[in-house]
Amino acid sequence: MSTFDTIAQSSTIVRNTAEWLEAITQFEKRTKPTFFHARAQLPDQGRTNIVLGATHTLSVVLKTYASGGENELHAHTNEDHMFFILQGSATFRGPNGEIRIVSKNEGIVLPRGSFYSFVADKGEALVMLRVGATIDGTSDPLARVGIDELPLDGFSEANKEVPLVLSDAWFT
Repeated sequence: MSTFDTIAQSSTIVRNTAEWLEAITQFEKRTKPTFFHARAQLPDQGRTNIVLGATHTLSVVLKTYASGGENELHAHTNEDHMFFILQGSATFRGPNGEIRIVSKNEGIVLPRGSFYSFVADKGEALVMLRVGATIDGTSDPLARVGIDELPLDGFSEANKEVPLVLSDAWFT
């Protein structure tokens, strides 16, 4: 019997926090290594999140943003995470006016509690690998707050969520 799972990565887009948490829960049940392929239909508008794999304290998500797509200034309260740019570039902003452009083959590590936002730079769609490491496995791994320290749902209008419109193009 092989110690490897031979499960192909799906390209199922999670559309809210509950679906993201459910995808993580399904991956957590696995006891063998999980292989994945980073493949996603690109958005003309909005953003996508595809959970590629997870354990109880680690998650890997493929994120895509349409050109110009963005999120609101926020911090994750129960997770260290990082982004690695696979396509496009993003302008990251900090709470004190800091600005840094992160391009293809570059990344950023965000310790728990670090406030940031970003916008997908104009041009091609932004594609990022997001790896998160949960600090407290008994608490919500996706907990986040806005700069006002109040909860901020990542799939909310307050976080600049817009309706998703997929293009015919794919990242593979």
